[in-house]
Amino acid sequence: MVPSPYPEGVAKKRKQPRQSGGTPATVLLDKAGVAYSVRAYAHDPRATNYGTEAAQALAAEPGQVFKTLLIETDHGLGVAVVPVGALLDLKAAAAALGAKRATMADPHLAERTTGYVVGGISPLGQRKRLPTVVDVSAQGRPTILVSGGRRGLDLELAPDALLALLAASYADIARRS
Repeated sequence: MVPSPYPEGVAKKRKQPRQSGGTPATVLLDKAGVAYSVRAYAHDPRATNYGTEAAQALAAEPGQVFKTLLIETDHGLGVAVVPVGALLDLKAAAAALGAKRATMADPHLAERTTGYVVGGISPLGQRKRLPTVVDVSAQGRPTILVSGGRRGLDLELAPDALLALLAASYADIARRS
């Protein structure tokens, strides 16, 4: 079991599995015994920048909130997890996944492959486990926020726990503005 990154009394691992209403991401975390916190907010259906919306609604700095992006490489699909205030460096992401080049995956393909809708794609609990790389800026943070599997739902957890669950790695894949 991964130790809790939270101070005593702030957030504890659930003792019993969630009842209906959980997402594949929360089911995975519960099954693995990983400590996490659910951070829900009222999603505005007019929003187009889902990551920025989440950061603002949760009063979190954009460097703590991460977006999940699907990319197509010459080896197949992959997942890149970067801060919402940054852009993905496709060349760096491709290299981190052992590929020569990458492009953004078609949104419909991303939804079919992950089982989630765009704006709610979680790196956790996807239909098919894909090679994943997380921007190095997550490393050393006590917690980060990632999508919980639907718009308006984020999960706060230790970045090392995320990496362990996904067999992912850290790499410098974000371009800061």
